Amino acid sequence: MINTDPGKVLLEQLNSSSRTERLAAASAIGDMIKSGKLANEKTDEVNNHIHTIYSFSPYSPSKAAFMAWASGLKAAGSVDHDSIGAAAEMVEACKSIGIGSTTGFELRVNFSGTSLETRKINNPDTINSAYICIHGVPHSRFAEVAEFIKPIREERNLRNRAEVEKLNSILPQGVLEPLDFEKDVLAISESADGGGVTERHILYALSLKIIEAAGKGQGTVDFVADKLGIPLTDKIKGFLLDQENPHYVYDLLGILKSNLVPSFFIQPNEAECPAADKVVAFANSINAIPSYAYLGDVAESPTGDKKAEKFEDDYLDELFEILKKTGFKAVTYMPPRNTVKQLLRVQALCDNHEFMQISGVDINSSRQVFRCPEILQPEFTHLIDATWTLIAHEHLASADESYALFNPEGEFASKPLSERMEFYAAAGKKMDLFNPENIIDLIGA
Repeated sequence: MINTDPGKVLLEQLNSSSRTERLAAASAIGDMIKSGKLANEKTDEVNNHIHTIYSFSPYSPSKAAFMAWASGLKAAGSVDHDSIGAAAEMVEACKSIGIGSTTGFELRVNFSGTSLETRKINNPDTINSAYICIHGVPHSRFAEVAEFIKPIREERNLRNRAEVEKLNSILPQGVLEPLDFEKDVLAISESADGGGVTERHILYALSLKIIEAAGKGQGTVDFVADKLGIPLTDKIKGFLLDQENPHYVYDLLGILKSNLVPSFFIQPNEAECPAADKVVAFANSINAIPSYAYLGDVAESPTGDKKAEKFEDDYLDELFEILKKTGFKAVTYMPPRNTVKQLLRVQALCDNHEFMQISGVDINSSRQVFRCPEILQPEFTHLIDATWTLIAHEHLASADESYALFNPEGEFASKPLSERMEFYAAAGKKMDLFNPENIIDLIGA
């Protein structure tokens, strides 16, 4: 019988407030895996876009690595909003547990000076704002990335503070204690250790206030419906009436996010969402892989949880031309989110512009599963090889940046991207996942 349970103590230690303790737990679990005491049901699935406590998530990097392994994934990647804080721990935890690792970070950028500046791109909240991911950061560059992101994060926290004040002004007076940005919001983040803070942190803090004041169950249901005027579906009401629901705070946060964010959201400025060409140039200078995050129009949501809304599809050809001119090297997308027809179009455009394709499904709630079976469909299996390419690139570039996949002066720069990716994917699949730094020895093999 397959056993993926290392025991309550180790599971708790994986989410300890101490990084040292978390990594020690990951190492102990790795020893159990090596000895055969723990085993998983392996799949070929991978996920390159797992959020951690360094943006918003119930999982530390070590816990995320373990959850990915326990779900049968062969590789896992950390991507956090405005933060590279998870990266070093993610690499070490995945190495201990024996799965492939990759790291990156997510920023919002502006396209001022281009034809995109008057358009909604892939950000539902802001015109001329796009989410991009910087994948495959060489490990020796983590500190440099942290310094690059720091002023962006500081600017966002100025807005976060103002949003808390605005939220306090619209909440029913005399019912809840006002939110305190430092004590209630920063305190539940990893801001002190380079973590990003988002609207989800603000609403998680509000959720805790509501539960404390009203109590779980009927009290919270009545507070949300009567005091906040938010209608609840029978499904959500059932979640909130269940006082033993392990996802209680995340379910409450979800309904608050859907209904309250527009009332307290403040538009970010260009210091918080810097110019795309500036961020892309930085990513290329450190031999990371700047990637545009395709969102796509939503008509009939495959996941059933998105409202109908238009994003890039009407001007996708034009967008790809701008991405190429700006210096992007890849496009990332989520197979469960879009239709096959949409993604076949994206794939064709990637091929035409010689963009790498990267997949990942963002994880930021305890209700989400780490698996992504859609990647096993014939239209998407190439994304698995792309993940091993990404992993090989990252570990090779960490040893010697002349091996970075897109290094214009690198060892393989003269070869077409498809040939480079085939070579790197083969090396990634052959590497010893418990000793990934030895991949450099495979290059001449």
